Amino acid sequence: MEKYRVTILYTAPTAIRTFMKWGDDIPAQFDLSSLRVLGSVGEPINPEAWVWYRKHIGADRTPVVDTWWQTETGAMMISPLPGVTETKPGSAQRPLPGISATVVDDEANEVPNGGGGYLVLTEPWPSMLRTIWGDDQRFIDTYWSRFEGKYFAGDGAKKDDDGDIWLLGRVDDVMLVSGHNISTTEVESALVSHPSVAEAAVVGATDETTGQAIVAFVILRGTASEDDKLISQLRDHVGATLGAIAKPKRILPVAELPKTRSGKIMRRLLRDVAENRQLGDVTTLTDSTVMDFIQAKLPAAPSED
Repeated sequence: MEKYRVTILYTAPTAIRTFMKWGDDIPAQFDLSSLRVLGSVGEPINPEAWVWYRKHIGADRTPVVDTWWQTETGAMMISPLPGVTETKPGSAQRPLPGISATVVDDEANEVPNGGGGYLVLTEPWPSMLRTIWGDDQRFIDTYWSRFEGKYFAGDGAKKDDDGDIWLLGRVDDVMLVSGHNISTTEVESALVSHPSVAEAAVVGATDETTGQAIVAFVILRGTASEDDKLISQLRDHVGATLGAIAKPKRILPVAELPKTRSGKIMRRLLRDVAENRQLGDVTTLTDSTVMDFIQAKLPAAPSED
């Protein structure tokens, strides 16, 4: 068994879900006993991926640190503290000491526990960017104008009943379906919680009836067979988890998802596919041919239940 001497391992949730797809037996071939902390970066992590990460990479003993921060903030802003915080799968949890972060509604009022809205920093931090070179007004308009006196860079979030913070991804990725706001992250987490799904990416596509329709692209686990029965099961599974309004209108099994070199899923390209538009820029993808295979699989829209 090959031994790896790594103390801290940080990786993106998309990479973790790729490991899940490959199978549990691969990490079992390596001695990872030197690991002390596992980190998650880049985008919200699904609870299912969090649990798999801890169990199969961390041997069910290594804390998982799900972090929220941005290049613009210069450092981590929200994260559990190993040995201090009782962690929750899928939650970034609390602002680090000295950081002032919360979730607000459309009127910039802090939401109560159990509520959702927009993630903001209410006070600046020394490592944060201070302007955009040569364009102070653009800096103000981009980060400080949505909520007066608060830094907002575009992420949605919610608080659970304990006040812990759960990231919901970019507000651009919140879908409006029949008047209901539905987070792509929540639908993706529901899909990945099904034993047949290794990875999922969800987008909202324009729909004449509901405003937006939920379209899901899923990578199946190796033992799962791609058929109409499974698609129906997945739709029902999401409905049972989140409610009937969140059931995807389309679910397309694919071999791979379009990802940047840093491991982030390019959902805008999937939205282009779902709405039958010409693809936008694909130069940042690790493998641009992935989009050719995805476009070739797009079927006609099914009728609603």
